[in-house]
Amino acid sequence: MSFSTIINLNNHLLAMVDLLNNYPVLKSFLAGSISGTCSTLLFQPLDLLKTRLQSPLKASTIEHGMVSLFFQVIKNEKVFSLWKGTIPSMTRCVPGVGLYFCSLNWLQRKFLKNLHFNQGRICRYLMLVFYLAGTILLPFTVIKTRYESGVYTYGSVFQALRIIHATEGFKGLFSGLIPTLLRDAPYSGIYLMFYTQTKKHIPESWRDGIIQVPTVFLCGTFSGIMASIFTQPSDVIKTHMQLYPRKFKGVSVAICYVYKEYGLIGFFRGLAPRVLRRTLMTALAWTVYEQVSRELGLK
Repeated sequence: MSFSTIINLNNHLLAMVDLLNNYPVLKSFLAGSISGTCSTLLFQPLDLLKTRLQSPLKASTIEHGMVSLFFQVIKNEKVFSLWKGTIPSMTRCVPGVGLYFCSLNWLQRKFLKNLHFNQGRICRYLMLVFYLAGTILLPFTVIKTRYESGVYTYGSVFQALRIIHATEGFKGLFSGLIPTLLRDAPYSGIYLMFYTQTKKHIPESWRDGIIQVPTVFLCGTFSGIMASIFTQPSDVIKTHMQLYPRKFKGVSVAICYVYKEYGLIGFFRGLAPRVLRRTLMTALAWTVYEQVSRELGLK
């Protein structure tokens, strides 16, 4: 590498640092994307287990449960099969988490000092952001779900996009849109509500020092559990519609099927791995985000 190349690289890095300093929203997006990357990579196996437990044609896995299914996947498909769907999951989650945090940062900076702009209004604005992001990124959600199910064998994300578009049209790429939005947007609002309220009840002495990180993590864990339980039925319906769009052509069809086959308990299939994943993933995302934010000078 020549000296001039090193100088140019250094200049580009300095320009990037200046850009981040001038635009704190970009810092928030970067911090959120880093936290989303870490949490998505770490907890992808739980998402795979959740999808397979919810699959309407995987009834035998329900009898064994999450732990048995975990060892079954390792035995039949090897350990790395637990990370099937990681690429589409990263494509969906990383920009989504970054967008969530930069939107939250922007809203707080712009409106939090306004007495008439309370926490509830922030939650509603964040839900609107997720409605838009969820719609745009939905094709990757469909591909992720199909990768994880073990029913479909796509060679790559782009091949999956081509095959789905060729066989099912644009409608196939956006299958399960309504339950996906009813899951993701409310989850973000419910999570933020519980997270902010829980932190308010934490003693001031716990918010600094050595126990700061575990305190934030515990607040995130509790908030994730509550938000996951509230949005679980929508997640089950979403999985059915995205795996078999020709069979489940509407939300009402999927709801009737789940209730007829499994009763009310059917709407909470896969709850254990989803609660575990979403809780740990969101708690880790918030923990990493707050630490990165401090390093970048946001806090």
